[in-house]
Amino acid sequence: MKTGILIVDDSEFMRQRVKSALADDEYRIVAEAPNGAWAIQKYKENADDIDLILMDIVMRKANGLKATAAIKKLDDDVRVIMCTSVGQRQKIQLAARAGADAYITKPFEDDELTDAIDGVVTG
Repeated sequence: MKTGILIVDDSEFMRQRVKSALADDEYRIVAEAPNGAWAIQKYKENADDIDLILMDIVMRKANGLKATAAIKKLDDDVRVIMCTSVGQRQKIQLAARAGADAYITKPFEDDELTDAIDGVVTG
């Protein structure tokens, strides 16, 4: 069964980059959101189809930390991988406290992203 994914990033380029990296039979992009507020709404609308959320940390209108905490209150079983820029070590610690299951540092290679997803989904 394909892994259903919600992509959350305020950069259209980054959302397209992730979709390109996941253009594989193993993954299905269920929805996208440009900020944390939309991510919460998209999760509520598509919860049954979403197995994993790729969540940017720094965004306006509810950052990734707030959105992750809110979504985890709705469903503690959903897996979240935080995407952060190089040099934001403190934010990674905050992400873990918000309920993130893993993180990946931008910029990333396609195989780094798929390895992180596979590790969270199967682990």
